[in-house]
Amino acid sequence: MMRPLTIAACLALTSTVLFTAAAQDAPTPTTTSPAATAAPAVSANADNGRELTYTCQGCHGIAGYRNAYPNFRVPKIGGQSPEYLVNALSEYKKGTRKHPTMQAQAQSFSDQDIADIAAFLSNLK
Repeated sequence: MMRPLTIAACLALTSTVLFTAAAQDAPTPTTTSPAATAAPAVSANADNGRELTYTCQGCHGIAGYRNAYPNFRVPKIGGQSPEYLVNALSEYKKGTRKHPTMQAQAQSFSDQDIADIAAFLSNLK
């Protein structure tokens, strides 16, 4: 039987590889205007966030869950504020918040995905 961390890490690695391959196949713009470099407005979609958080339930969806190695308690993310969730996932994505599994997960998310995840999780009780 595989440990939850191993499964999550495998899923994260697979997602990262697929995301990276898709990004490499995307066309590169030939010109950059100031409007093109501005971040687009993000409108959160909680329904999409529900789908994106499917793998999160493996660790964060178990009350009182403690990860096997390293041994730590997995935090509750349901009901957190959207600002906290966006900041945490963005920091994992940038690498300024350290946790190998969470960094791998977050790197596979776009800014829109992060907003959608935050919209869904912040409404859980």
